[in-house]
Order: sequence, then C-alpha cells, then structure tokens
Amino acid sequence: MKIRALLALAAGGSLLAGCAATGAEPSSANATPPQSSARGGPAFPSTYRAYPSAPTAITGVTIFDGEGGRIDNGTVFMVDGKISSVGGPDTAIPGDATVVDGSGKYVTPGIIDVHSHLGDYPTPSVDAHSDGNEATSPVTPEVWAEHSVWPQDPGFSRAMANGGITALQILPGSANLFGGRSVVLKNVPARTVQAMKFPGAPYGMKMACGENPKRVYGSRNRAPSTRMGSLAVERQTWIDAQEYRSKRNDAKPPKRDLGKETLAAVLDGDILVHNHCYRADEMAQIIDMSKEFGYKVTAFHHAVESYKIADILAKEGICSAVWADWWGFKMEAYDAIPENAALLQKAGACVIVHSDDENQIQRLNQEAAKALADGRAMGIDISDAQAIQWITYNPAKAMGIEQMTGSLKPGKMADLVLWNGNPLSVYSRPDKVWIDGALMFDSADAKRRPVSDFELGQPGEGDVK
Repeated sequence: MKIRALLALAAGGSLLAGCAATGAEPSSANATPPQSSARGGPAFPSTYRAYPSAPTAITGVTIFDGEGGRIDNGTVFMVDGKISSVGGPDTAIPGDATVVDGSGKYVTPGIIDVHSHLGDYPTPSVDAHSDGNEATSPVTPEVWAEHSVWPQDPGFSRAMANGGITALQILPGSANLFGGRSVVLKNVPARTVQAMKFPGAPYGMKMACGENPKRVYGSRNRAPSTRMGSLAVERQTWIDAQEYRSKRNDAKPPKRDLGKETLAAVLDGDILVHNHCYRADEMAQIIDMSKEFGYKVTAFHHAVESYKIADILAKEGICSAVWADWWGFKMEAYDAIPENAALLQKAGACVIVHSDDENQIQRLNQEAAKALADGRAMGIDISDAQAIQWITYNPAKAMGIEQMTGSLKPGKMADLVLWNGNPLSVYSRPDKVWIDGALMFDSADAKRRPVSDFELGQPGEGDVK
C-alpha cells in the first residue's frame, strides 16, 4: 500500500495513488452476509470495501467473456462497480463515461486462481513466514488459512500486475488429511486479511490424499503411514463429525469443537471440499467415501491422472484443477501427461488451470495456452475462448462465486483485465486491471502499480514487475 494514499484516505480525500489500504472498515452495504463458524453467528466477517470507481467503457476490443464466448470489435461498459453491458460496436455508452480505446487489445474477466498459498507462504520465503501447514496432526479442520495470511506479501501485487489476478483462494498445505478451511480473497491492497476477504464467498475445506500425509506422519511412526491408513483415519473422522452434527441441535448440545464445526458445515453443504489428489484410483476412492458420508468433492487439485477417469468426473460434476505440464517430481506425479486438460475438456468435465506457486500465478494465461496447444496438437478442437474459461469462470464455479464474478455478464462484479495482446500469447501482459470497476493497475501509470508496505524502502521498490 502507498503511504501517501493512506494519508489521503485518513484525511477523507480521494486516492492519490491507485492502491491504498481500506483496512478493517465496516462491510459495504451490498456485501453478502458472512459465513458462520458456528450456527449461532458469524466469525471473522469480511470487511471488504470496493475502491472508488468511475463509469468506464472499453471499446474496439476483442472480448473473451469467460464462458466460452467471443466478441470481436466489442465494447464493455461498467458502472457502480458492476458490468453494465457487453456487446458490439453499437453498444450504448453514456456521455460522461471514461472511454478506453481497446483497439488491437483483448478483454477477459479477471484471472482467478483456485489454488494459491500467497500470504500463508509469502515472499521472502523464510521459515519465519512458513504458516501454511499445521503439520502437528493429520486431522486439523479447526485451523483457518486466513489466520495465517500476511496481507503485505509482495506476491499479491505481482500476481495482479503480471498475471491479472483479481481473486484467489488461499488454501492450507497438503501435509494433513484434513488441512483446514480455505479463504477466498479479492486481490486488493489492504491492512487486514478481512479487508481482502471476498464478501459472500463460501469457505473451502482442504483435504489431501496420497504421498504427502503418509510421508509426513509415517516418518513419525504414526498413522497414516499408508494409503489404507489414510482412508481409515478419514472415515473415522467423518463418523465422529456425523455424530457431532446429529447432536448439535439437541436440548443439551455437545461442547463446541472448532474442527467438528467445520466438518459438520461440510456435511451441511455450506463448505466446499477441495481435495489434493494425484492418482486416478485414489480420486475414485475419495468419490466413494464422499458418497458414504454424504458430502460432495468440489474439485480435485493437481489431479495429474484425471484424464484416466474423465468420464467419471464429468458425471459427478467434479472439477479438476491441473497444471499444464508439471510432472515427475514425485512418484504419484509420474503418469501426468500434457494433454490432461484437453482430454478432460473433450469429455465434458470441468477444467481449471491453477498455480500452487508464487511465480506461476503470475502467468496462468500462459499455462492455459500451453495446455490448449497440447490439446490441439493431438487433434482436440478447443477455442481460445474455451481455454480462457479454465482460468476465469471455472475456478469461480469451484469456489462458489460464479454468480458474482468469473465472466463478463451484466450485473456481475466488474473484475476484468485489458491485455495488450491475445492473453494466450507469451508476449502479452496486463495493460490495465479493474476490480469492482476500480482501476487497480495501469501499466502506463506508475501510481497504479501497487507496492506493499514490506517493499517500501527496498531495492527495486516500484519497478515494473
């Protein structure tokens, strides 16, 4: 955040720089009521407030709408923080609107990363900042990722300036079978994580199967040390959660238990399950377990073998959040193929390209382009507009926010990116980024390049990222 902008806000003036902290202010009037930690009331509600915006039209631009549509020589008009209209060159524009000439450029919805650890594993990557894994027990549903998020992580601004990231899900790590709650953030500079928290977004539950939990706890000579041990611990945990849930409304309810509250909310359908899982056979077993206990897996993350069960995932309505071409860094990643995303798309399954990395989050557009190229090379016909869906609407759907953002539709949040060329080109970069209609990044305006407090006074502060 910029110091001069903070001073301006304190004085009641408008922004002098494009990105300043809103802090833990009261929620805006149109914010959705916060989720509850217990059925009795809210905890840690969002205090997000959109930055000031002005009526703005982008004209003459190629539009990828995020849901597979494309408009050439199009116009996007936004007002009061919302998308007002999306159409061709004859789209009406009010006379008082700021007009941005998008000739030769492209517009997409804001890029959304469904799998990030920014803030929990921030830069600089040192032990003092390592707050993403509560690796003290294989079952830690009681922890919330937001309680580790450091809003000053320079990775947030780099993700915006280089990658056009407007929203992201911060997940606990994968050391545990039950890693804890995730949090969905708006990618805006703020003093507190609650002021970044996406209003109305449901929580997620991070689960993990495979090598990581059995390696971490097997090395300590405790369960799980095998895959069968993992399933046994998970099933017993769900049995205990079912019992807690059934007694929750008794005349004498059980003593509050933070972990079981979270698990009961998963069983209620209020918290979405994001499951770290690589192998196809394990994903199939997790699906069987979810049916045993009556919850739904929203997305398998990493999912390098999803192509082997693409038909099952399509039938179950489960998204696969995948990399374009990471493979072989451990045994369960050995059978990955670069055509994974394309084969899932061909089967009618939900495809997401994710990062899980502080650098790759800055180029999800390029990752989607690689996955698209690999699909086309094997003869699968996928349009550019469909590939953009992998990093916009589909992650929004998996995060439960697709009614609010993820595509350029009237009434949705004006979260969008103007690219200086086709976003699927390695040569293209964000030209401008809007969040809720507020211009948060402008490549031509140094005052619209967010700088975190941590960077102030450091070598290279304010440099083009």
